[in-house]
Amino acid sequence: MTRHTSGEGTEPATGSDRTARITWSLIAEPSDPVAYAACAALGPVAALDLARHGDAGALLHELGEELPRQSADPERGAPKTRMERAVERWGARLSRIDVEAVRADARRRGIRILTPQDDEWPQLLDDLQETAPHCLWLQGPGHLYSLLGARTAALVGSRASTPYGEDTAAMLASAFAAGGGTVVSGGAYGIDAAAHRGALAADGGATIAVLAGGLDRLYPRGNTQLLETIRERHLLVSEAPPGTAPTRWRFLARNRLIAALSRATVVVEASWRSGALSTARLADQLSRPVGAVPGPVTSAASAGSHRLLRERGAVLITEPGDLLDLLPGGPAAGEGSFAVQDELDLLTPADRRVLDAVPPRSSIAEHRIADDIGFRPDEVDAALARLELLGLVERSAQRARRARATA
Repeated sequence: MTRHTSGEGTEPATGSDRTARITWSLIAEPSDPVAYAACAALGPVAALDLARHGDAGALLHELGEELPRQSADPERGAPKTRMERAVERWGARLSRIDVEAVRADARRRGIRILTPQDDEWPQLLDDLQETAPHCLWLQGPGHLYSLLGARTAALVGSRASTPYGEDTAAMLASAFAAGGGTVVSGGAYGIDAAAHRGALAADGGATIAVLAGGLDRLYPRGNTQLLETIRERHLLVSEAPPGTAPTRWRFLARNRLIAALSRATVVVEASWRSGALSTARLADQLSRPVGAVPGPVTSAASAGSHRLLRERGAVLITEPGDLLDLLPGGPAAGEGSFAVQDELDLLTPADRRVLDAVPPRSSIAEHRIADDIGFRPDEVDAALARLELLGLVERSAQRARRARATA
Protein backbone atom coordinates (compact mmCIF):
# COMPACT_ATOMS: atom_id res chain seq x y z
CA MET A 1 0.00 0.00 0.00
CA THR A 2 1.34 3.41 -0.98
CA ARG A 3 1.33 5.85 1.93
CA HIS A 4 1.76 9.59 1.74
CA THR A 5 1.97 12.55 4.04
CA SER A 6 -1.17 12.88 6.15
CA GLY A 7 -3.91 15.36 5.45
CA GLU A 8 -5.54 16.43 2.19
CA GLY A 9 -3.36 15.37 -0.72
CA THR A 10 -3.11 16.59 -4.30
CA GLU A 11 -4.89 13.70 -6.00
CA PRO A 12 -7.84 14.45 -8.31
CA ALA A 13 -10.98 15.58 -6.51
CA THR A 14 -13.07 12.73 -7.92
CA GLY A 15 -12.41 9.08 -8.56
CA SER A 16 -9.69 8.68 -5.93
CA ASP A 17 -9.67 6.30 -3.01
CA ARG A 18 -9.41 9.29 -0.66
CA THR A 19 -12.43 11.05 -2.12
CA ALA A 20 -14.44 7.81 -2.11
CA ARG A 21 -13.64 7.20 1.55
CA ILE A 22 -14.59 10.74 2.50
CA THR A 23 -17.84 10.30 0.60
CA TRP A 24 -18.61 7.05 2.40
CA SER A 25 -17.98 8.86 5.68
CA LEU A 26 -20.64 11.38 4.65
CA ILE A 27 -23.30 8.93 3.47
CA ALA A 28 -22.93 5.88 5.73
CA GLU A 29 -23.27 5.64 9.49
CA PRO A 30 -20.39 4.14 11.53
CA SER A 31 -22.81 1.33 12.43
CA ASP A 32 -23.65 0.50 8.78
CA PRO A 33 -22.34 -3.05 8.16
CA VAL A 34 -23.59 -3.11 4.58
CA ALA A 35 -21.37 -0.15 3.65
CA TYR A 36 -18.35 -1.76 5.28
CA ALA A 37 -19.02 -5.05 3.51
CA ALA A 38 -19.40 -3.36 0.14
CA CYS A 39 -16.16 -1.41 0.53
CA ALA A 40 -14.29 -4.50 1.74
CA ALA A 41 -15.50 -6.60 -1.20
CA LEU A 42 -15.17 -4.06 -4.01
CA GLY A 43 -13.01 -1.28 -2.67
CA PRO A 44 -14.38 2.17 -1.77
CA VAL A 45 -14.28 3.54 -5.34
CA ALA A 46 -16.07 0.68 -7.09
CA ALA A 47 -18.61 0.28 -4.29
CA LEU A 48 -19.40 3.99 -4.41
CA ASP A 49 -19.84 3.86 -8.18
CA LEU A 50 -22.49 1.13 -7.86
CA ALA A 51 -24.16 3.03 -5.02
CA ARG A 52 -24.34 6.17 -7.18
CA HIS A 53 -26.09 4.19 -9.90
CA GLY A 54 -28.49 2.62 -7.39
CA ASP A 55 -27.42 -0.85 -8.45
CA ALA A 56 -28.46 -2.88 -5.41
CA GLY A 57 -28.48 -6.12 -7.41
CA ALA A 58 -24.86 -5.78 -8.51
CA LEU A 59 -23.74 -4.91 -5.00
CA LEU A 60 -25.56 -7.89 -3.53
CA HIS A 61 -24.11 -10.17 -6.21
CA GLU A 62 -20.58 -9.08 -5.34
CA LEU A 63 -21.25 -9.78 -1.66
CA GLY A 64 -22.41 -13.31 -2.38
CA GLU A 65 -26.02 -12.77 -1.33
CA GLU A 66 -24.96 -12.52 2.32
CA LEU A 67 -24.89 -9.36 4.38
CA PRO A 68 -23.16 -9.08 7.76
CA ARG A 69 -24.83 -7.58 10.79
CA GLN A 70 -23.64 -5.51 13.69
CA SER A 71 -25.19 -5.42 17.14
CA ALA A 72 -26.27 -1.82 16.49
CA ASP A 73 -27.69 -2.62 13.02
CA PRO A 74 -31.42 -1.81 13.00
CA GLU A 75 -32.08 -3.40 9.60
CA ARG A 76 -34.24 -6.49 9.35
CA GLY A 77 -35.39 -8.57 6.44
CA ALA A 78 -33.92 -10.56 3.55
CA PRO A 79 -30.49 -9.60 2.16
CA LYS A 80 -32.06 -8.13 -1.00
CA THR A 81 -34.38 -5.94 1.03
CA ARG A 82 -31.56 -4.75 3.28
CA MET A 83 -29.34 -3.89 0.30
CA GLU A 84 -32.14 -2.00 -1.44
CA ARG A 85 -32.80 0.02 1.69
CA ALA A 86 -29.08 0.74 2.09
CA VAL A 87 -28.74 1.93 -1.51
CA GLU A 88 -31.83 4.10 -1.11
CA ARG A 89 -30.39 5.57 2.11
CA TRP A 90 -27.00 6.28 0.54
CA GLY A 91 -28.60 7.75 -2.56
CA ALA A 92 -30.68 10.19 -0.55
CA ARG A 93 -27.58 11.50 1.19
CA LEU A 94 -25.54 11.58 -2.02
CA SER A 95 -28.12 13.90 -3.54
CA ARG A 96 -27.69 16.38 -0.69
CA ILE A 97 -23.93 16.52 -0.16
CA ASP A 98 -21.15 18.47 -1.82
CA VAL A 99 -17.95 16.61 -0.98
CA GLU A 100 -15.63 19.37 -2.11
CA ALA A 101 -17.52 21.96 -0.07
CA VAL A 102 -17.19 19.74 3.00
CA ARG A 103 -13.45 19.36 2.41
CA ALA A 104 -12.99 23.10 1.96
CA ASP A 105 -14.94 23.82 5.13
CA ALA A 106 -12.82 21.30 7.05
CA ARG A 107 -9.63 22.97 5.86
CA ARG A 108 -10.94 26.36 7.01
CA ARG A 109 -11.61 24.93 10.45
CA GLY A 110 -8.18 23.32 10.72
CA ILE A 111 -9.68 19.81 10.46
CA ARG A 112 -7.59 17.33 8.51
CA ILE A 113 -8.74 14.04 7.03
CA LEU A 114 -6.87 10.75 7.32
CA THR A 115 -7.26 7.63 5.22
CA PRO A 116 -5.33 4.34 5.44
CA GLN A 117 -2.88 5.61 2.80
CA ASP A 118 -1.64 8.37 5.11
CA ASP A 119 1.52 8.01 7.21
CA GLU A 120 -0.43 9.29 10.21
CA TRP A 121 -3.02 6.51 9.94
CA PRO A 122 -2.63 4.22 13.00
CA GLN A 123 -2.03 0.57 12.25
CA LEU A 124 -3.90 -0.28 15.45
CA LEU A 125 -7.12 0.28 13.49
CA ASP A 126 -6.25 -2.66 11.24
CA ASP A 127 -7.50 -4.93 14.02
CA LEU A 128 -11.03 -3.68 13.31
CA GLN A 129 -10.72 -5.39 9.91
CA GLU A 130 -13.78 -4.64 7.74
CA THR A 131 -15.29 -2.30 10.36
CA ALA A 132 -12.31 0.06 10.37
CA PRO A 133 -13.52 3.62 9.72
CA HIS A 134 -13.66 4.85 6.13
CA CYS A 135 -11.58 7.84 7.21
CA LEU A 136 -10.83 9.90 10.31
CA TRP A 137 -11.32 13.61 10.96
CA LEU A 138 -8.63 15.14 13.20
CA GLN A 139 -8.10 18.53 14.79
CA GLY A 140 -5.06 19.55 16.81
CA PRO A 141 -1.27 19.63 16.60
CA GLY A 142 -0.73 16.02 17.67
CA HIS A 143 0.41 13.38 15.17
CA LEU A 144 -1.94 10.44 15.64
CA TYR A 145 0.44 7.66 14.65
CA SER A 146 3.21 9.06 16.87
CA LEU A 147 0.92 9.50 19.87
CA LEU A 148 -0.21 5.88 19.70
CA GLY A 149 3.04 4.26 20.76
CA ALA A 150 3.59 1.38 23.14
CA ARG A 151 2.21 3.43 26.04
CA THR A 152 -1.37 4.17 25.07
CA ALA A 153 -4.27 3.39 27.37
CA ALA A 154 -7.98 4.12 27.39
CA LEU A 155 -9.41 5.32 30.70
CA VAL A 156 -13.20 5.22 30.57
CA GLY A 157 -16.18 5.13 32.88
CA SER A 158 -19.58 6.47 33.75
CA ARG A 159 -20.78 10.00 33.20
CA ALA A 160 -22.57 9.83 36.56
CA SER A 161 -19.30 9.43 38.45
CA THR A 162 -18.46 9.91 42.12
CA PRO A 163 -15.64 12.03 43.59
CA TYR A 164 -13.81 8.77 44.31
CA GLY A 165 -14.00 7.70 40.67
CA GLU A 166 -12.96 11.10 39.34
CA ASP A 167 -10.02 11.36 41.74
CA THR A 168 -8.86 7.87 40.79
CA ALA A 169 -9.18 8.56 37.06
CA ALA A 170 -7.22 11.80 37.35
CA MET A 171 -4.51 10.14 39.45
CA LEU A 172 -4.06 7.22 37.06
CA ALA A 173 -4.10 9.47 34.00
CA SER A 174 -1.66 11.97 35.48
CA ALA A 175 0.84 9.29 36.49
CA PHE A 176 0.51 7.52 33.14
CA ALA A 177 0.97 10.72 31.14
CA ALA A 178 3.88 11.85 33.31
CA GLY A 179 5.65 8.66 32.25
CA GLY A 180 5.22 9.56 28.59
CA GLY A 181 1.93 7.75 28.01
CA THR A 182 -1.05 8.82 25.92
CA VAL A 183 -4.47 8.72 27.58
CA VAL A 184 -7.40 8.00 25.25
CA SER A 185 -10.97 8.72 26.30
CA GLY A 186 -14.29 9.97 24.98
CA GLY A 187 -14.46 13.57 26.17
CA ALA A 188 -17.69 12.94 28.10
CA TYR A 189 -18.69 14.12 31.55
CA GLY A 190 -17.51 12.18 34.58
CA ILE A 191 -14.65 9.71 34.30
CA ASP A 192 -13.69 10.68 30.74
CA ALA A 193 -13.28 14.35 31.67
CA ALA A 194 -11.34 13.50 34.83
CA ALA A 195 -8.95 11.31 32.84
CA HIS A 196 -8.35 14.03 30.26
CA ARG A 197 -7.75 16.64 32.97
CA GLY A 198 -5.32 14.36 34.78
CA ALA A 199 -3.31 13.84 31.60
CA LEU A 200 -3.32 17.57 30.80
CA ALA A 201 -1.99 18.34 34.28
CA ALA A 202 1.06 16.11 33.78
CA ASP A 203 4.29 16.95 32.01
CA GLY A 204 5.48 14.65 29.26
CA GLY A 205 2.37 12.84 28.08
CA ALA A 206 -0.66 13.51 25.92
CA THR A 207 -4.37 12.85 25.68
CA ILE A 208 -6.70 12.12 22.76
CA ALA A 209 -10.45 12.70 22.86
CA VAL A 210 -12.45 10.49 20.48
CA LEU A 211 -15.79 12.18 19.82
CA ALA A 212 -19.07 10.76 18.52
CA GLY A 213 -20.05 13.83 16.51
CA GLY A 214 -18.43 16.26 14.12
CA LEU A 215 -15.44 18.25 15.32
CA ASP A 216 -17.16 21.51 14.41
CA ARG A 217 -19.65 21.06 17.26
CA LEU A 218 -17.87 20.07 20.46
CA TYR A 219 -20.02 17.86 22.69
CA PRO A 220 -20.94 17.87 25.49
CA ARG A 221 -21.17 21.64 25.63
CA GLY A 222 -20.28 21.67 29.30
CA ASN A 223 -16.86 20.26 28.37
CA THR A 224 -16.21 22.77 25.60
CA GLN A 225 -13.31 24.43 27.41
CA LEU A 226 -11.71 21.06 28.19
CA LEU A 227 -12.08 19.86 24.59
CA GLU A 228 -10.69 23.15 23.26
CA THR A 229 -7.64 22.69 25.50
CA ILE A 230 -7.12 19.17 24.14
CA ARG A 231 -7.50 20.53 20.61
CA GLU A 232 -4.93 23.26 21.28
CA ARG A 233 -2.36 20.95 22.89
CA HIS A 234 -3.00 17.44 21.61
CA LEU A 235 -5.71 15.93 19.42
CA LEU A 236 -9.44 15.50 18.82
CA VAL A 237 -10.50 12.53 16.67
CA SER A 238 -13.81 11.52 15.10
CA GLU A 239 -14.98 9.28 12.29
CA ALA A 240 -18.04 11.52 11.94
CA PRO A 241 -17.70 14.38 9.43
CA PRO A 242 -18.35 18.01 10.37
CA GLY A 243 -22.01 18.78 10.84
CA THR A 244 -22.78 15.37 12.40
CA ALA A 245 -24.73 15.44 15.64
CA PRO A 246 -23.77 12.96 18.38
CA THR A 247 -26.41 10.26 18.86
CA ARG A 248 -26.67 7.12 20.95
CA TRP A 249 -25.69 4.75 18.11
CA ARG A 250 -22.77 6.97 17.19
CA PHE A 251 -21.53 6.86 20.78
CA LEU A 252 -21.65 3.06 20.72
CA ALA A 253 -19.81 2.95 17.39
CA ARG A 254 -17.27 5.47 18.72
CA ASN A 255 -16.41 3.11 21.58
CA ARG A 256 -14.83 0.63 19.18
CA LEU A 257 -12.37 3.33 18.11
CA ILE A 258 -11.41 4.07 21.71
CA ALA A 259 -10.76 0.36 22.25
CA ALA A 260 -8.84 -0.06 18.99
CA LEU A 261 -6.66 3.04 19.43
CA SER A 262 -5.45 1.87 22.85
CA ARG A 263 -3.02 -0.83 23.92
CA ALA A 264 -5.14 -1.46 27.02
CA THR A 265 -8.49 -0.31 28.42
CA VAL A 266 -9.22 0.45 32.07
CA VAL A 267 -12.75 0.97 33.36
CA VAL A 268 -12.29 3.30 36.32
CA GLU A 269 -15.88 3.49 37.55
CA ALA A 270 -18.96 2.11 35.84
CA SER A 271 -22.49 1.23 36.89
CA TRP A 272 -24.12 -2.09 36.03
CA ARG A 273 -25.22 -1.00 32.54
CA SER A 274 -22.69 1.73 31.80
CA GLY A 275 -21.74 2.31 28.16
CA ALA A 276 -18.11 2.07 29.26
CA LEU A 277 -18.62 -1.69 29.59
CA SER A 278 -19.11 -1.87 25.82
CA THR A 279 -15.65 -0.33 25.35
CA ALA A 280 -14.21 -3.02 27.62
CA ARG A 281 -16.05 -5.75 25.72
CA LEU A 282 -14.81 -4.42 22.38
CA ALA A 283 -11.24 -4.18 23.71
CA ASP A 284 -11.47 -7.80 24.83
CA GLN A 285 -12.69 -8.82 21.36
CA LEU A 286 -9.63 -7.09 19.90
CA SER A 287 -7.40 -9.08 22.30
CA ARG A 288 -6.46 -5.91 24.18
CA PRO A 289 -5.92 -6.20 27.95
CA VAL A 290 -8.78 -4.93 30.11
CA GLY A 291 -8.49 -3.65 33.68
CA ALA A 292 -11.01 -2.38 36.20
CA VAL A 293 -10.72 -0.25 39.32
CA PRO A 294 -12.65 -1.57 42.33
CA GLY A 295 -14.95 0.69 44.28
CA PRO A 296 -16.77 0.39 47.59
CA VAL A 297 -18.80 -2.81 47.65
CA THR A 298 -21.89 -0.76 48.49
CA SER A 299 -21.46 1.64 45.54
CA ALA A 300 -23.82 1.17 42.60
CA ALA A 301 -21.46 3.43 40.62
CA SER A 302 -18.84 0.65 40.68
CA ALA A 303 -21.16 -2.32 40.07
CA GLY A 304 -20.08 -2.54 36.44
CA SER A 305 -16.40 -2.50 37.36
CA HIS A 306 -16.97 -5.31 39.84
CA ARG A 307 -18.90 -7.19 37.17
CA LEU A 308 -15.87 -7.01 34.86
CA LEU A 309 -13.61 -8.31 37.61
CA ARG A 310 -15.93 -11.13 38.57
CA GLU A 311 -17.35 -12.27 35.24
CA ARG A 312 -14.98 -11.07 32.53
CA GLY A 313 -11.57 -11.66 34.06
CA ALA A 314 -10.53 -8.01 34.08
CA VAL A 315 -7.23 -7.19 35.82
CA LEU A 316 -7.54 -5.48 39.18
CA ILE A 317 -6.17 -1.91 38.97
CA THR A 318 -5.35 -0.12 42.22
CA GLU A 319 -2.30 1.98 41.30
CA PRO A 320 -0.43 3.31 38.25
CA GLY A 321 1.94 0.33 38.23
CA ASP A 322 -1.02 -2.00 37.65
CA LEU A 323 -1.94 -0.04 34.54
CA LEU A 324 1.62 -0.23 33.23
CA ASP A 325 1.59 -3.99 33.79
CA LEU A 326 -1.17 -4.26 31.16
CA LEU A 327 1.01 -2.77 28.44
CA PRO A 328 3.59 -4.49 26.22
CA GLY A 329 6.88 -4.59 28.14
CA GLY A 330 5.30 -3.57 31.44
CA PRO A 331 6.81 -0.98 33.80
CA ALA A 332 10.38 -0.41 34.82
CA ALA A 333 11.28 -1.65 38.29
CA GLY A 334 9.22 0.23 40.85
CA GLU A 335 7.73 2.54 38.22
CA GLY A 336 4.23 3.77 38.89
CA SER A 337 3.84 1.77 42.09
CA PHE A 338 2.70 3.00 45.46
CA ALA A 339 4.47 0.03 47.04
CA VAL A 340 7.97 1.08 46.02
CA GLN A 341 10.72 -1.29 47.06
CA ASP A 342 13.25 0.21 49.49
CA GLU A 343 16.52 -0.99 50.99
CA LEU A 344 14.81 -2.84 53.83
CA ASP A 345 13.20 -5.18 51.28
CA LEU A 346 16.69 -6.30 50.24
CA LEU A 347 17.79 -7.49 53.68
CA THR A 348 18.32 -11.12 54.53
CA PRO A 349 16.93 -12.33 57.87
CA ALA A 350 20.46 -12.20 59.33
CA ASP A 351 21.02 -8.64 58.14
CA ARG A 352 17.66 -7.63 59.54
CA ARG A 353 18.53 -9.16 62.91
CA VAL A 354 21.83 -7.24 63.05
CA LEU A 355 20.12 -3.99 62.07
CA ASP A 356 17.49 -4.48 64.77
CA ALA A 357 20.28 -4.77 67.33
CA VAL A 358 21.65 -1.31 66.44
CA PRO A 359 20.01 1.32 68.68
CA PRO A 360 17.96 3.96 66.86
CA ARG A 361 19.66 6.99 68.44
CA SER A 362 23.04 5.88 69.83
CA SER A 363 26.04 3.79 68.80
CA ILE A 364 26.95 0.30 69.98
CA ALA A 365 30.16 -1.70 70.01
CA GLU A 366 30.20 -4.37 67.36
CA HIS A 367 31.21 -7.12 69.85
CA ARG A 368 28.13 -6.18 71.90
CA ILE A 369 25.91 -6.85 68.90
CA ALA A 370 27.48 -10.32 68.57
CA ASP A 371 26.87 -11.03 72.25
CA ASP A 372 23.28 -9.74 72.17
CA ILE A 373 22.07 -11.73 69.17
CA GLY A 374 24.30 -14.80 69.46
CA PHE A 375 26.21 -14.29 66.17
CA ARG A 376 29.93 -14.77 65.63
CA PRO A 377 31.94 -11.52 65.34
CA ASP A 378 32.76 -12.24 61.67
CA GLU A 379 29.06 -12.71 60.87
CA VAL A 380 28.23 -9.37 62.48
CA ASP A 381 31.11 -7.71 60.62
CA ALA A 382 29.88 -9.03 57.26
CA ALA A 383 26.27 -7.98 57.97
CA LEU A 384 27.33 -4.49 59.06
CA ALA A 385 29.38 -4.14 55.88
CA ARG A 386 26.31 -4.87 53.78
CA LEU A 387 24.14 -2.53 55.85
CA GLU A 388 26.73 0.21 55.46
CA LEU A 389 26.72 -0.21 51.67
CA LEU A 390 22.94 0.16 51.69
CA GLY A 391 23.26 3.36 53.70
CA LEU A 392 21.45 1.94 56.72
CA VAL A 393 24.25 2.09 59.27
CA GLU A 394 27.45 4.06 59.86
CA ARG A 395 30.61 2.48 61.35
CA SER A 396 33.49 4.10 63.21
CA ALA A 397 36.10 2.75 65.68
CA GLN A 398 34.44 -0.69 65.90
CA ARG A 399 31.12 0.90 66.72
CA ALA A 400 27.93 1.06 64.68
CA ARG A 401 24.97 3.43 64.64
CA ARG A 402 21.92 3.92 62.49
CA ALA A 403 22.38 6.23 59.51
CA ARG A 404 20.59 9.49 60.08
CA ALA A 405 18.11 8.91 57.25
CA THR A 406 16.87 5.73 58.98
CA ALA A 407 17.09 6.88 62.60
